[in-house]
Amino acid sequence: MSNEQIVSEVESLNKEYRYLNEVSIQESSAKGKLSGVCVSVKDCIVVKDMQSRAGSRVLTGYSPVFDATVIQKVREQGGTIIGKTSQDEFGFGSFNTNVGLGLNIPLNPFDKTRCCGGSSGGAAGLTQKAGFHHIALSESTGGSIVCPAAFCGVYGLCPTYGLVSRYGLMDYANSLDKIGPMAKKVEDVALMLEVIAGYDEKDSTSVKHEKEEYSSFVGKDISGMKIGVIKESLGEGVDPQIASTIQEKIAVLESKGATVEEVSLPLNNSYSLAAYYLIAMCETSTNLSKYCGMRYGKHESLEGSFNEYFSGVRSEHFSAEAKRRIIIGTFARMSGFRDAYYIKALKVRTKLIEEYKKTFESYDVLISPTMPVIAPTFSEIGQMSPLDHYRMDILTVGPNLAGLPHMNIPAGFSKDMPVGLMVIGNHFDEGKLLQIGKVLE
Repeated sequence: MSNEQIVSEVESLNKEYRYLNEVSIQESSAKGKLSGVCVSVKDCIVVKDMQSRAGSRVLTGYSPVFDATVIQKVREQGGTIIGKTSQDEFGFGSFNTNVGLGLNIPLNPFDKTRCCGGSSGGAAGLTQKAGFHHIALSESTGGSIVCPAAFCGVYGLCPTYGLVSRYGLMDYANSLDKIGPMAKKVEDVALMLEVIAGYDEKDSTSVKHEKEEYSSFVGKDISGMKIGVIKESLGEGVDPQIASTIQEKIAVLESKGATVEEVSLPLNNSYSLAAYYLIAMCETSTNLSKYCGMRYGKHESLEGSFNEYFSGVRSEHFSAEAKRRIIIGTFARMSGFRDAYYIKALKVRTKLIEEYKKTFESYDVLISPTMPVIAPTFSEIGQMSPLDHYRMDILTVGPNLAGLPHMNIPAGFSKDMPVGLMVIGNHFDEGKLLQIGKVLE
């Protein structure tokens, strides 16, 4: 499908909003919280009888026989599933340019020469473009919700690890993956979180946490709230115009009665990126081993030995970035290297969590820019090395490693492109993020 066809389909969806709204109400046995709401789903979240590929050619033709828990909850509340959204293959990227072989790269709704951000770029682009009542279900491993939300100018909330069931989510890195909502309004983010949050016995990482009415936090007064501005996030490597835009929003928070102070997270600034990529790649090399063309993955003619068949399927259907991450992850967890790399990265992760927890003893939330740059052009991305790509996640990997809730809030524009502000809360403090989001709306 060409990019022009993709744009045409989105415009067609806008025209069909009234029809979809009526279908949603008719199909819902009870007019739930999501009656009349169209819900798009990131490709790595399975939907029964709907092709689900996690953005990879290796899973072409896979039609799940069950719904992910979040999809089941959406249906129960009357939401209408309208389709799947594009992503980097298995979530491997910050720009949504690492799509599976033969798949299309989504274009930024503000400038078609620029990316949507990754890995949930399709979710963010559609959310911005949709002219109907729409909420996207997306997923984050190291910033895959807030990054594209920032580049496309929408709200995106990544919840506390374990708050939302991962049952039915195709793994990238088990200890990091989280499902969360994107929307144009804070109210819709809160609404979807109310629907999908909750314990699920089918998910061993699911946490038993008291049910909250997140909508009650929207519009709540923030006077007396203590906010920490992460010092390192406004320094070297961050576009000065983005830093200036964030400072303007800090002034708004102060005018609403919040106390704002500068804080430093030196360990996270120095070590979060390295720890994240070691842990994520080690876990993904294990998770992707099942896509061998036998039980899972693209089936080919059964020829040669198992190793020859296995290698042939993966060589042909995985992208260059998927292969790179599998190889690095496999090396880092090999006998003789596991203690030096993977185990050490896990120990560093514990230190990073301790630094965050210590900071939250004094502050309600922390804020920073979401991304250090505006959405880059495709030509700029083409000139980046893999390491340059990975460095783009410097501001977002910390809260993901720590399993902390964080949300992108549209903060303004630079060079006619959206700028995002990221607010980070302590575990299960999603309500405070929604408070801040509404104040800055």
